[in-house]
Formats: sequence, structure tokens, C-alpha cells
Amino acid sequence: MSPLIRGLSGVVLLGSVLGGCATHPDSNLALQQASSDFQKVKEDSNVLRIAPKDVIRAGESLARADRFSSFWGSGADVAHYAYLSQRYSAIAREHTEQALNQERGVKLELERQRLQLALREAKLSSVQQQGKWLEAQIASLTTVQTDRGLVMTLGDVLFDTGEAELQNSANRTVLKVVQFLQLNPKRVVRIEGYTDDTGGEPENLKLSRDRAQSVADVLSDLGIDEKRIQVEGYGDQYPVEVNASERGRAQNRRVEIVFSDEKGQLGAAR
Repeated sequence: MSPLIRGLSGVVLLGSVLGGCATHPDSNLALQQASSDFQKVKEDSNVLRIAPKDVIRAGESLARADRFSSFWGSGADVAHYAYLSQRYSAIAREHTEQALNQERGVKLELERQRLQLALREAKLSSVQQQGKWLEAQIASLTTVQTDRGLVMTLGDVLFDTGEAELQNSANRTVLKVVQFLQLNPKRVVRIEGYTDDTGGEPENLKLSRDRAQSVADVLSDLGIDEKRIQVEGYGDQYPVEVNASERGRAQNRRVEIVFSDEKGQLGAAR
């Protein structure tokens, strides 16, 4: 073979070898995609805060892929490390998303607890304000502080003559008593019935107790536990006025509601 022919054959052979070692276009595309993905996670402050190790691994793999891209015949290595870089970038995003979801869940739970606490405090404040308002209302309804406790008097006009059933006009007054007791669950009451001296003693005792029981029944019907209610009938005992006039007798025909203190302690009965 002539020297010229041998020289041409060598060039062809060298060209074939060099062509086989060149980086494959697919690996270049993978490198570009890995670089783009890494740039995104690197610029995300949440990813850097939550998944810094994954970002570092993505960067290291990308750097290796980039180094291999400058060598002939390293297309497979470029694609491999580009793939690893992309996976680490994806893992970093996934870890970040999971952590952010957990953080959002914690924040939502804390906000829910804060709102519940605010509602409880508002309700408590409202209850306290209502309690103070009702105390003022109770105090305005002919109440007197005695050695037996705070006493509210329901006059004879709330009952028909000789009858024990409460008239409708008593509902507003009794409802305030119910609300007061609902807002003060430790308080109890003693309901005492009284009459004038126009009837016989047995009849007066029965009527006084029946009237007291009528008030107690209304309280119970409106949700007050019977255990919080005591009933007494005293007949014509303990008049507040002399029975010599109609006015005096009207004042003696009454029901008195005695309230306990805040701890549920009632003053001594008569």
C-alpha cells in the first residue's frame, strides 16, 4: 500500500474514533434541563431553608455532569449526573412542599385554637356582663338584703285572689330569676309563701305553700334543677304589715324568693 493511501486511511480512522467519543445531543439537552431545574430551586428561599442538603446534592451532580460534558465519549456520564441533579432538585421541591403543608397545617390549627379561645373569652365576658346586668335587674325588683340573704318579693297582684296559679304578668319577673340562676349555677333559692290572716290557719298554710310551689314549678319548667329550689309555706306568720287594712293585708299576701350567696349557701330558714 502506498504511503498516501496509508495516510488517508489513518485520517479516516481517527475521524471515526473522534466522532464516536463526542457528547450525544440528548445528554446536552438533559444537562440544560438539569441546570434549569437547579436554578429554580437555588433561587427559592423556602427550598434553601427547608431542603438545603438536597439542593447541595443537586448542585454537585450538576457540576459533575458539566465537567463530563467537556470530554469526548462521556455522553452517558453527562446524562447520568444530569438525571441525578434533576432528581435531587425534584426531591428538594417535594420536601419543601411537604414541610410547607405541615407549617400551614400548624398555623391553621393555632389560628383555630386562637379563635376558639377568643370565642370562649368573648362568651365568658358576655356571660359576666349578662350576669352583672341581671344582678342589677334582680336588685331593682324589690329586693332587700336580710340576714337570710337577698330577698325578692312577688306581691299578691301576681296571683288571683285565693288562687295559687301565677298570672301571666309574673312571667317577665320569673324569667329574670331563671336567667340569673342559669348564669350563676352554684346559687340556690328558697321560695317562701305567705298569706294574710283572713282565712283559717290550715287553709292559709296550704295556700302559702301552694303559691310558693307554683313559682318553683315555673322555675323547674324553665330548666332550673329542682335540687336548687327549696319551698316553704308560712301561712299568715311573719306579716310585714298589720292586717287591719286592705293595704296591709295585700302586702302580707306575698311570695319571697331568697337567694343564696355565690357558693350556694342559704341563710337560715325562719
